[in-house]
Parts: sequence; structure tokens; C-alpha cells
Amino acid sequence: MTTVSTPTNMEPASSSDISPEAYEMIRRIMKDSRGFILDSYKDKCIKRRVAIRVRATHSASAEAYADLLLKDGDEVDRLLKVLTIHVSQFFRNPPTFDKLRTQIFPFLFTLPGINGNEELSIWSVGCASGEEPYTLALILKHFFPEELEKLKVTILATDVDAGILDVARVGLYGEDRLMEVPEPLRQEYFVQRDGKFQLASEIRTLVEFRQADLADSETFPDCDLIVCRNVLIYFERQQQETILNGFADRLRPGGILVLGKSETLVGETRRRFQTVCPVERIYRVV
Repeated sequence: MTTVSTPTNMEPASSSDISPEAYEMIRRIMKDSRGFILDSYKDKCIKRRVAIRVRATHSASAEAYADLLLKDGDEVDRLLKVLTIHVSQFFRNPPTFDKLRTQIFPFLFTLPGINGNEELSIWSVGCASGEEPYTLALILKHFFPEELEKLKVTILATDVDAGILDVARVGLYGEDRLMEVPEPLRQEYFVQRDGKFQLASEIRTLVEFRQADLADSETFPDCDLIVCRNVLIYFERQQQETILNGFADRLRPGGILVLGKSETLVGETRRRFQTVCPVERIYRVV
């Protein structure tokens, strides 16, 4: 665990101490070395997190920190982790998953017949260490076994951080990540191992993990359900609209979009979706 030091007079105390030139250097380094594009994210949010690493490494300035990034690949990875903070747990915001189980999934299973597709495609955006897509898989496996037998269902989970995806594929979690898991599902699909809980392989095999960046809308997959919660808040409004339009373009007729509780449709995207549940931020493409 990295300890954040107390800033000295030579250390940037806040994001405001990061000059445009230093920020541009850091932006270019992250793009060239890790393919992480900062352009679409809110500058204030990014600079605040960069400042954390500047202080933690005792760099004399943001420019000095950029020089450190050029020399130290491990620090580039540390910065990437700070920039892509992962906070998640299974069944996070239970009412959202209740709505998915009782209303959305039953509706979605009618779509393949309507659209003439042979599969139901789900995309979990910004999946972090996998709790969200695995929760979707748990719901499908436990509550819709007959539908899974009749129809091919794919769950794609993406994140910009390749390292966290490796963690997700293992499917091993601490007790804190399972606080909202219903007891019957915990008993059936998790095995305690070395103080942690291993998710059953029958659930893990339902999810495909892939590194992807929302800045590249051309890579968005065709799908019937997009779950993108607490991701748009890190983007500027214009980029939010671009991403939402990309979602609308890739959702098949009747497809569903789920956003986070603090997120909503912006700009012209309001015309492209019909509200299904305003409280849970669930929308249907029109």
C-alpha cells in the first residue's frame, strides 16, 4: 500500500499546481505507453489524481513526475490504477438488480424473437474487478436457467485497465465484496478459500473480459443490454453525449441502457431513449 506523504513547499499541494505543459507530457506518456487516452476525461478529476502520485513519489514538481514516468514503467502502472479507481461489489445498489431480475430480463428474453437474433448480448462497461458482470451472470444462471438453455447469452465486460481484468478473471473476492449477495446464491456459487471466496467456474465462464476504451466508439459491440454505471461521471458533458449516442447506435431495437444513480441522459440523447425506470436510471432505445 502506498503512503501519501505530506506535501512540502516543493511539492504540488493540489491539482492547480499541475501546469498545462506538465499535464500534456503526462497525457502523452499515458497514451503512448498504456494506450490510456485522457482527452475525454474531466481535467479536474484527472489532475487531482495525478497530484496524489506526485506527492506520493516526493517529486519536486509535476514536470519532475513526468520525467519519472518516462523512466519507471511501474510508476506508470501505479498512476493508471489511481486514474481508474475501482470500487465495486456484488449486487451494488440492490434495487437496480431487483428491477433487472423482475422486469428487464423477462422483457429482454422476448427480444431475440422480435429482432430475429439467435443470442442475447449484454455489455458491462467499466467492469473493474468483475463484480457487476458476474452479478448479471448469477441472476441469469439462478433465476433464468430455462432461458439459458434455449438461447445463447453472452456477457461482455470491458475496462480500460488490463491489470484489473486479470483480477476479474480469477473471480476471488474478499468478504466485503459479497455483503449484498443473497444467502442462497452465496451458498451455491461461492466456495471459501484462504479467507476469500471463489466464484464458481460455471458463473465465470459466462463472462468474457476485454480491455476497451470508451473514447473509441467504433469498437462498441451490438447488444441488447448495456450496463454503464458510475462511468460517465468521469467524462466531460460533450463526451458523455458522444458515448450515449454510441450506445444508442449499437443497441438493437428495444435494447436497454442502465446508468448510475448520479447519471442521466444529456443533450440530444434524450430523444433517443425512452425512460423505463427513472429512479434506477433505466432507459429503452427508440
